[in-house]
Amino acid sequence: MPAGWVPWGGDCASVTDRSGKPAARARHGLLRSGMITGSMTSVSRVLGLLRDIVLARVFGPGDGADAFFLAFKIPNFLRRLFAEGAFNQAFVPVLSEYRSKRSLLEVQQLVNSVAGWLGGVLILITAVVLVAAPVIAWPIAYGFTSDPEKFALFVEMLRITFPYLLLISLTAFAGSILNSYDRFAVPAITPALLNLSLIASALLLAPYFQQPEVALAWGVLIAGISQLLFQLPFLVRLQLLPRPRLQRGHEGVGRIIRLMIPALFGVSVSQINLLFDTFIASLLVAGSVSWLYFSERLMDLPLGIFAVAIATVVLPSLSRKHAERSSAEFAAMMDWAFRLVLLIALPASLALILIAEPLIITLFQGDNFSVFDVEQVTLSLRAYSLGLLAFMAIKVFAPGYYSRQDTRTPVKIGVIAMVVNMVLNVVLVFGLGMAHTGLALATSLAAFLNAGLLLGGLLRGGVYRFQAGWLLFAGRLLLANALMAIFLLYWAGPWEQWLDWSAWTRSWQLARLCVGGMLLYFVVLWLTGMRLAHFRRAA
Repeated sequence: MPAGWVPWGGDCASVTDRSGKPAARARHGLLRSGMITGSMTSVSRVLGLLRDIVLARVFGPGDGADAFFLAFKIPNFLRRLFAEGAFNQAFVPVLSEYRSKRSLLEVQQLVNSVAGWLGGVLILITAVVLVAAPVIAWPIAYGFTSDPEKFALFVEMLRITFPYLLLISLTAFAGSILNSYDRFAVPAITPALLNLSLIASALLLAPYFQQPEVALAWGVLIAGISQLLFQLPFLVRLQLLPRPRLQRGHEGVGRIIRLMIPALFGVSVSQINLLFDTFIASLLVAGSVSWLYFSERLMDLPLGIFAVAIATVVLPSLSRKHAERSSAEFAAMMDWAFRLVLLIALPASLALILIAEPLIITLFQGDNFSVFDVEQVTLSLRAYSLGLLAFMAIKVFAPGYYSRQDTRTPVKIGVIAMVVNMVLNVVLVFGLGMAHTGLALATSLAAFLNAGLLLGGLLRGGVYRFQAGWLLFAGRLLLANALMAIFLLYWAGPWEQWLDWSAWTRSWQLARLCVGGMLLYFVVLWLTGMRLAHFRRAA
C-alpha cells in the first residue's frame, strides 16, 4: 500500500507502519467527521423517503403492506439488536483498544474470530427461523391469525426476508471496523442500496407477482447481498478482510460477549418497544401497522441523519478518550454531542408537529393513500415527534456508558423504560382508546424516561459535566425555534387546502416551508452570535 494513501471515506494518513503497529493518524475534527457521515447518510435517507413515497403510492396501507412491514421489521429489529445495537456498542470499544495498543496482526485475529462466532450464531438462528416460521409467526402476528390468507402471506414474507439478518449483520460488522478506522463515508452510504432495491422491486418486480407486495420481500434479500459485497473491498484496503475462525478462548471475543449480553436489552430497548408496538398494532384495525410505519419513517429521517451520524463518530472517540484516561476531554465531548442533538432535534420535532398534514399530503396522499390515511398517520407522527429529542439524546448518552465498557447500567435503565412503555401501551390503547396513536405516544414517553435516567447516571458519576455557556445557548435556541414556529404556522395555512392543490403546487409550498423555516432558524442563531466554530472539535 503506498504511503499516505487514503481510501474513500478515510481520515488516516496510513493504516500501519513498517512494524505492523497502527500508524499515527491525522484525524479530521469530530464535526467534519460527523458532516461526512451525515451527508452520506442523508443520501440514503432521501432515497428512503423516496422509497416510502413509492410504497405509499403503489401499494398504500392494507393487508399486503401490513404483512410486509411486519415481516421486514423482524430481521430489521434483530439486526439493530445484535449488529448495530448491542454488538456494535460492545465491539467498537474493544476494537479501538486493540487498534491503539496492539499490532495489526492481533487486530486481524480479533476480527477473524469475531466474524466466525457472529456468522456462526446468525446462520444457526436463520436456519431455525426458516424451518419454524409458522410457529414463530404465530405470537408475532397474532392479530393476523383471524385472516388465514394474511397470516400465510406474512409467513411467506418472513421466510424470504429473514436471511437479511445474517447479511446485514455482517455488513454492520464490516461497517464497525471501517468506522473504528475513521472510514465513516462507506458505512453511511451503504443503506442506500436497500432503498434502491426496494424502489426497483416495487416498480419493476411487483407486476410479476400474484401478491405484488411479495416483490418487496425479495428486494430486501437482494439488498442484503449487495450491501455486504459493497463493503468488502474497503476492508481489503485496510488489510482487515475477515477470515472467519471459530477460535475458542480468544480474550477479545470473551470481552465482547460479556459486554454484549447485558447490552442486548439496554442499548436496543427502543427497538423492543417498537416491536411490541407493532404486535399490538396487528390487533387493531387493518392499516394500523402501515400508519405506524409511515409516521415512524418520517420521524426517523432527522433521527437517522443527524443522531446516528453524531453517535457514529462519538463512540470511537469516547472509547479512545477513556483508554487514554482523559476524563475532562470525555466530558467535554459528551457536552458537544448533546448540544448538537438539541440544535437539530428541537426544530425538527417542532416542524414535524406543526406541518404534519402538509408533509404527509405532499409525500403520500394519492389513489391508494386516502385522506383518512393522512389523518391517521398525522396522529401517530405527532406522537412520535414529541419524543424525537429523547430518541436522539439516547444515541448520545448510551455511548457514554458503552465507551467505558459499562453495559450493566443501561440494562437496568432500559428494562425500566421498557416496562413503563408496555404499561403505557395498555393504558393508552385499551384504557383510553387512543389506538395506534397511543402506541406512538407511549414510545415517546418511555424514551424520555430512558434518556433522563441515562443522563442522570452520567451526571451522578461525574462522567458528564455541563460545560460553560449553557444559559446563552438555551436562550438562542428558544428564540430561533419560536420564530421558526410562527413562520411555519403562518405560511402553512389550513391543511385542507393542500388537498385541492396539484402535486407541483404542494411540492413548491412544502419546499418553501422547509427551506424558509430552516433559513430563518439558522439566521436567527447567527444573528444572536452562534457560529460554526463553536461546534468544531478535534477527534
